[in-house]
Amino acid sequence: MIVILNSTAGQKPGGEQEKIAALFRAHGVEAHVIRAEDGSSLCKLARKAVADGEQIIVAGGGDGTISAVAAELVDSGKTLGVLPLGTLNHFAKDLKIPQEVEAAIAVIVAGHVQQVDVGEVNGSIFVNNSSLGLYPRIVSKREQQQEQLKRGKWPAFVSASIDAFRRYPFMNLRIAFEGKQLLRRTAFVFIGNNEYEVAGFKLGGRKCLNAGNLGLYLTHRTGRLGMLRLAFRALFGRVNQAADFDSFCVEEALIETRKKKLLVATDGEVTMMATPLRYRIRRSALRVIVPGEAVE
Repeated sequence: MIVILNSTAGQKPGGEQEKIAALFRAHGVEAHVIRAEDGSSLCKLARKAVADGEQIIVAGGGDGTISAVAAELVDSGKTLGVLPLGTLNHFAKDLKIPQEVEAAIAVIVAGHVQQVDVGEVNGSIFVNNSSLGLYPRIVSKREQQQEQLKRGKWPAFVSASIDAFRRYPFMNLRIAFEGKQLLRRTAFVFIGNNEYEVAGFKLGGRKCLNAGNLGLYLTHRTGRLGMLRLAFRALFGRVNQAADFDSFCVEEALIETRKKKLLVATDGEVTMMATPLRYRIRRSALRVIVPGEAVE
């Protein structure tokens, strides 16, 4: 068993590597714990672990770390262990994996395996979701301000959000799926690996990750004031789902625009992708250790 830690996950202290190795050892498992310094080395280490014949590859970090390692394990026959060390840990929560390190390690050692779906857009894998419009723009601007202006994460986020609403990235999209075609002018598109529970305008968790579909969500309102009113109403749970946004359950979707490239967020990581964007679900493509009995 090899454990790959993100060096910045949850801002853990330097001794975390030794602590995690000791926790595995307490369960009678000699885990090889290594640390990745950045996203590039994270992927390389995961790729090498697969090539070296490691059967269980544990990813320790937030959703971005889990997603990066999972992408290297898809359809490899290798098994992913999840050690949630990030802030939100959506993937771990949806799989009912404990958020405490000791309890999560106990789950990994028990070794119950489930096969889950992953989403894909233009060859890039995501385990949680992908989005277009406001969110990737905010993340991109936030990262620029953190790097160039040395702002903290939250001040940079607030400033980036204000800038995004001020400039407001309208998208004129043609979305095709299952013989249907939608023409939409929108500022936000969300595509989930399986369907998310929706309450008002709040996207919650997922009941399962192996139903073999994508959840596709689009806002209706396109004006700045309309979106601000929608955001305000969402805070108080007064959004009418049918009136304010569309939701669909699909296996594949083609998203076209006149722009040659779009900013796309996948599990919180933002990249510029060439259009059209081809989304699809990859059924049971990832083996992952979960609590309870194995579901194959």
